[in-house]
Amino acid sequence: MTAGSETPAAPRWRRYPLIAAALIALGLAAVYGIAGLPRNGADAACSAAAATAKRLAPLARGEVAAVNVADEPHRLPALSFKDAGGAERHLTDWKGRVVLFNLWATWCVPCRKEMPALAALEQKLGGANFEVVAVNIDTRDPDKPKAWLKSAGVSGLAYYADASARVFQELKEVGKAIGMPTSLLVDGAGCEIASLAGPAEWGSPDAVALVQAALQK
Repeated sequence: MTAGSETPAAPRWRRYPLIAAALIALGLAAVYGIAGLPRNGADAACSAAAATAKRLAPLARGEVAAVNVADEPHRLPALSFKDAGGAERHLTDWKGRVVLFNLWATWCVPCRKEMPALAALEQKLGGANFEVVAVNIDTRDPDKPKAWLKSAGVSGLAYYADASARVFQELKEVGKAIGMPTSLLVDGAGCEIASLAGPAEWGSPDAVALVQAALQK
């Protein structure tokens, strides 16, 4: 090759390994870069909920084995809905009390099957320190859920509803509602202790023991 002449480009087949190596290097850098980013830890305001969750973990068994105890509890969104009289209520209204927050609808067969168990849990543990807050999200006929509860003989639960189903969307946005029914065990500070996607026998001894552990100070 004479001085000043340009270096000929490498044949295309010889450039492929170089391109592949560069892509792999970029991929590894991206992976390690992402891994090096700080992860969202537990909400500082939910330190008590974290301690409660650890206490509950061994009790997620039997009829409530599918309950997901929170590893890093976070405060739930400012959920709002209506009571039986049409007055607006907020989850924060239950500050200082443990709540089993449940979303249900008459079109949801597992929800309907679960309602008597929720009523049984409320009958056993409901009071100054605990309440089952079951929010109906039927969006069409506002009288249908009340009529169904009466015909099914489900009593003892205060009636709450959100005809816009916005409460479901808000929980979905934070990854806490992926289907129906959805249940969240919430402490007095509004922090999630545990969650369940699907129904459970909430009136069973296993469920009662789980909730009782959440009520311990």
